[in-house]
Amino acid sequence: MTILLGSFARKITIQLKSPLHRFAYFSAGVVFAILWASASAATKIGLQSAQPFVIAIARFAIASAIMLGIAHLVMRQPLPSGKTHWQQLFIYGLFNVSLYLGLYVLAMEEVSAGLGTLFVATNPVLIMLINTLWYRQPVSLSSILSFVLCIAGMLLAAYPLFETSYATWLGIGILFLSMLAYSVGAIYFARRKWDGLHILTINGWQTLIGGVCLLPCLFLSFEYSANTFDVRWWSAVLWLAIPVSVFAVLIWLYLLRDNPIKASAWLFLCPIAGFAIAAILMKEPLSWHTLGGVLLVIAGLYLVQRMRRPGRKRQ
Repeated sequence: MTILLGSFARKITIQLKSPLHRFAYFSAGVVFAILWASASAATKIGLQSAQPFVIAIARFAIASAIMLGIAHLVMRQPLPSGKTHWQQLFIYGLFNVSLYLGLYVLAMEEVSAGLGTLFVATNPVLIMLINTLWYRQPVSLSSILSFVLCIAGMLLAAYPLFETSYATWLGIGILFLSMLAYSVGAIYFARRKWDGLHILTINGWQTLIGGVCLLPCLFLSFEYSANTFDVRWWSAVLWLAIPVSVFAVLIWLYLLRDNPIKASAWLFLCPIAGFAIAAILMKEPLSWHTLGGVLLVIAGLYLVQRMRRPGRKRQ
């Protein structure tokens, strides 16, 4: 039986390298980029009807319920056990959900949807730089150059938006802090042993814990008159919870398992898709500054991707 299963698995692997597999991989990459880039526009739409933390916590509640339901009720995955598991989930949820997405939704009140997507796309550069400094490794010229290119690109894209009230320095600052929180959370996740916990179990619990940690912020800032739970609000929350928080993450995992190096290339498409979606749905202006900023960020991401290729000295 084992031999038969092994033979079947090898045949499946061979078939997956067929043109059909390449088409599926390409389609998955495009869908991921569009879904991931749509989060900023969906957040901006939701903010027209409700306060930031009302949107965020509703999103986290729905997304965590779906992921935990699939993990524990459908897949029969075990619950996290022991103090270490829960401590790691709490810290990861605090950085990856409470701080990152909590600050992000606040920033989206001050900046455009396209600019929000552009900042999110720079996460790989920030992660590599922070990881290098955290572990006191020598900072390469490529790391510095990629960071400078991304910062220059974001500022260039933001420059005309200050004049048209599509961005503020406060929003830029909050957005940058949210990216720092995400980078720290990503490094923490990668450096911890999760003892066989399924990725849905980890994501489900850290999303739930992160949302619970934001409840005090919701109670302190909540104003009933500032929230209208209309179709626009429900559409934004459900889109953020299901296509973005669940499907986009699952597609990203598929891309990573197929080829981690090629998967990172799809991040190049995210800022382009983000500005296109923002221009169509939110009527946000596009300019030569936008194009120049996106190209600079893509150049910074390209340098990071080259540093991560096999055969190069790893940081």
